[in-house]
Amino acid sequence: MRLFSAPMGARPTTGRLWLRWVALAIFVVALAIAFVNLGFWQLARLDQRRAMNNSVVAHETSAPVPFESVFTRTIVEADQWQRVSVQGTFDAEHQYLVRYRSNGEQSGYEVVTPLRTTSGEWVLIDRGFGVKPNDADYPSVLPAPPSGEVSIVGYVRRDEQGSQDAMTPVQPSNTIRLVNSAALAATLPYPVVNGYISVLEITPAQTGDLVPVQPPELTEGNHFSYAIQWFTFAGMAGIGLVLLIRSDVRAGRRAAAPSPEKEEEP
Repeated sequence: MRLFSAPMGARPTTGRLWLRWVALAIFVVALAIAFVNLGFWQLARLDQRRAMNNSVVAHETSAPVPFESVFTRTIVEADQWQRVSVQGTFDAEHQYLVRYRSNGEQSGYEVVTPLRTTSGEWVLIDRGFGVKPNDADYPSVLPAPPSGEVSIVGYVRRDEQGSQDAMTPVQPSNTIRLVNSAALAATLPYPVVNGYISVLEITPAQTGDLVPVQPPELTEGNHFSYAIQWFTFAGMAGIGLVLLIRSDVRAGRRAAAPSPEKEEEP
């Protein structure tokens, strides 16, 4: 596409060519800068993904830490998937069904129940994942938690963020789409700590065919290949500018060259 065009049958003057080249160069440089920044953004996302993967691996191989050593502050991404142990008693009167969840390749729901710890604090417990058949609705009655004092080993989880509607329980089914301790605390008669715990082991065992929620798959995604693509686009933009200028220069030389005189017939 030509930013400036000469009248039919004429070539742009040298001055207009320079103006056109400068305009194209400014456009291409701006485009290349945008592409390079997008490439570095993908590399930053890759570093974040690797850091998260390393954190998950480190937490998976470490011994569970006491509840009181973690849930004293706002839970952040670096805390996630650390194993923690806690003892307490469930509040079976307040349970939440979390819709539209996945666990590996399965789709279904999760059940969240508050737990009063032996230290007197309340924490939300994701008791596990249940499979929802495609031809069935979500359960209207949730499996009751174990009665009496229980011992739990689970993963530390940070609050999920999203729209207020997704975090606010829908009545009368008490269903949510995202687990957020602050939003659920507003529906409970007691405060809860920030974040929640996803069950790995519970003693005594619970009923209801709930299984532990799996940690995220430890892959690096497509961030590196996307970064290479953006850097390639930046290089192609620069090469395209050079080729266009060379084409204009060659066309100008051909137009300026004298036409060969026709040989006179004898």
